Amino acid sequence: MKKLSLAIALLLAPAMAQAWPWSQDMANQVSTKPQEGADPANPGMVPFPKRSVPVPGTTTIVKDAAAADKLKNPIPADEKSVATGGKLFEIYCTPCHGKAGHGDGLVGAKLALKPYDLSADMTKARSDGFIWGYMTFGGAVMPTYGNDLSPTERWHVVNYVRKVVQQAPAAAPVAKK
Repeated sequence: MKKLSLAIALLLAPAMAQAWPWSQDMANQVSTKPQEGADPANPGMVPFPKRSVPVPGTTTIVKDAAAADKLKNPIPADEKSVATGGKLFEIYCTPCHGKAGHGDGLVGAKLALKPYDLSADMTKARSDGFIWGYMTFGGAVMPTYGNDLSPTERWHVVNYVRKVVQQAPAAAPVAKK
């Protein structure tokens, strides 16, 4: 009888554990949800400050890649912008496009479609807005970076691609043995 009682208790133990406090879903915790204010007296989103204006050069409302193609780069390609773009390129672009932008990154090598060679004449012929829009909306195998990079950060990456990736001397072909 003891063995039967022990067996029943062991079989019921997992079912009873589901009702314990630590089994609650993570969504049911004290936290601020999206579109919800932290102050109970003022629920909802925090409005923009009075008399605020958008920062010039950070266009965010573009409906599609065709509209983005017509955009002009509002960020001057100065040393600071190119350096910022280089840091962002290393984080977001190098895995697929490689350090030199030839589409030979470690992740890009595993894809069925090879990522664009950003130093190719075809890419050089594209507008800055096209490159910015491609980062914003993505493409065949490229994910969208519209949520990961701000509009200004995407323009910095465009400046880096134009001033560093596309201005680098062409690599000499590797001789096969």
